[in-house]
Amino acid sequence: MRVIIVLLLLVISNITNCGKAQIKSAESQNPESKIYPEVEAHQKLLDDTKIIYTGIGSTTAPVDSIRSLIDQFYINQFRHFQDPKAPYFMFMSKDANIAMGVGGVIRMRGWADWNGSIPANGFAPYLIPVEKDPTNMKHLGATPSGCAVFLTILGRKSILGEYIGYIEANFNGYKGVGFQLKKAYFMAGDWTLGYATSTFSDPAAQPPTIDGAGPNGHVSRTNILVRYMHSFKKNWTIAGSIEIPSSQIDDSGEFTKKCADWVPDVSGFMQYDWNSGLSHIRLSGLVRVLSYRDIIKECNRDVMGWGLQLTGYSKIGYPVTVYGGIGYGKGIGSYLVDLSCDNTDLIPDPSAQGYLYAPGSLGITLGLKYNFTSAVYSTLALGHLRYYPKSGIESTSYKYGMYGAINLFWDITPRFQIGAEYLAGKRMDIGGMHGNANRADALFQFMF
Repeated sequence: MRVIIVLLLLVISNITNCGKAQIKSAESQNPESKIYPEVEAHQKLLDDTKIIYTGIGSTTAPVDSIRSLIDQFYINQFRHFQDPKAPYFMFMSKDANIAMGVGGVIRMRGWADWNGSIPANGFAPYLIPVEKDPTNMKHLGATPSGCAVFLTILGRKSILGEYIGYIEANFNGYKGVGFQLKKAYFMAGDWTLGYATSTFSDPAAQPPTIDGAGPNGHVSRTNILVRYMHSFKKNWTIAGSIEIPSSQIDDSGEFTKKCADWVPDVSGFMQYDWNSGLSHIRLSGLVRVLSYRDIIKECNRDVMGWGLQLTGYSKIGYPVTVYGGIGYGKGIGSYLVDLSCDNTDLIPDPSAQGYLYAPGSLGITLGLKYNFTSAVYSTLALGHLRYYPKSGIESTSYKYGMYGAINLFWDITPRFQIGAEYLAGKRMDIGGMHGNANRADALFQFMF
């Protein structure tokens, strides 16, 4: 293990020195040219995109106009670190008013568990076995889950203004290889309609990880929705949405039964950004209605669920980015990484037969990213999720989970990336019993 660590440090040092030499060379030619590594990486991606012109005529649009259209692909308040980049090839009209691209991601993750194995591709502390299974203490695994193909249409100067059509499907369904729709939405002006990331979520505030699940305390949810989002006074953005609900209610007892969802989830946020969009802080809220039937009294009951969270990220100097988020709510378990592993939106009331209630939950996420160069960076990601059911619940029920990850990424080219990561997690039960897990994973990724 020490030999591996020493070799890894030597590789990092070599890559870092090469990258710094390139940066110093560029700065010596133009001292004012130093830019943030994220901006530099973005510019490399734009330069790497190949344009195939369509239509009649020999003239083409200016480069700035072309870049502006491709940039629409990235102007999205809900982009996650693991989302695909703009397609390598894009078909574009001569006047650069409409473009179409087909792209994809080849993503292979491999991992090794020891001291207890989590029975999932994602590292979710909720799933850590509290009682060790001697036949499942170590595990070597790999998955193509996360491989994706997508189609996007970008346009402007129409009756709709600027618009984006996007559809993405991932190989993360049955056994990690089943083809499954991930997103399908249409954006025009301030409106979004379709299957998209919930407005209550803030993916950009999540620190980069190789692990597909990410820190256990953050909100991760995709819904069919209608969203209005508007930016004003340069730095402010507000949003509100009506989202089709999908509740996870524990009706395993004999006295209650889940009712069909019939009231949409309502979510919104207010955000302030600065540093040319490289930093933001966001306050989000969610209100929902959860319904069940009391079999004893033969009546249906509605319970109000709600959530609030403060999230954001910020550049600190040239190489450092910090991430953070804290949220609390009741009846929002299906929106949280850890609690979505079970039916936790409503659970049986131990003091009253025939009644369900919305338990509270507190999620915290912290992250720190350091860019050695624009192509080599490392992240520390921490997560904590605490569950607040009423007293009287079974001692084997989940109380809290802790998540930690440290990684190293190397973008060998703008579209070819490798990485390595160490993960540690802990699950604590109500009765005081706990389990731990460790994982080392690696990433090979090619985007086109």
